[in-house]
Amino acid sequence: MEAKGMTHPKMPDTERLRLDQQICFPLYAASRLVTRLYQPLIEPLGLTYPQYLVLMLLWEQSPRSVSEIGERLQLDSSTLTPLLKRLAAAGFVTRSRSKRDERVVEIHLAAAGRKLEQQCAGIPLALAGQIGFPAQEAAELKRRLDGLLARLILSVR
Repeated sequence: MEAKGMTHPKMPDTERLRLDQQICFPLYAASRLVTRLYQPLIEPLGLTYPQYLVLMLLWEQSPRSVSEIGERLQLDSSTLTPLLKRLAAAGFVTRSRSKRDERVVEIHLAAAGRKLEQQCAGIPLALAGQIGFPAQEAAELKRRLDGLLARLILSVR
């Protein structure tokens, strides 16, 4: 993905292939590095980063349907189903059929998953302190990334 305004319209096509002209690479590298920073904070709790994301959604609202979780986290069912099964096996969530629609599987936060919320409460501040990114800049970056994500979601539909 090329960022608008990052290249000159008369720039040769091959120049547009330069890594320093791409927006995709810093997004990819930043995502990998942030996930790596989370690992020592969540691994002692028996969590992977995608499992942590699922739990954050459930801490906001439980139950949630599998399809809602997948849509919100941009995960397909082949990735999400085994992840949810591992969370259930660990006792953090339970899975059940919706009473309104049997085709819908709902994920409920279990007591152990609720307890984990308190253990994870300090993680965002710990990570922010590790990175040393000013709060105002972080908020602006998040706002811009949310806008980019919304555009990307529309473009893949």
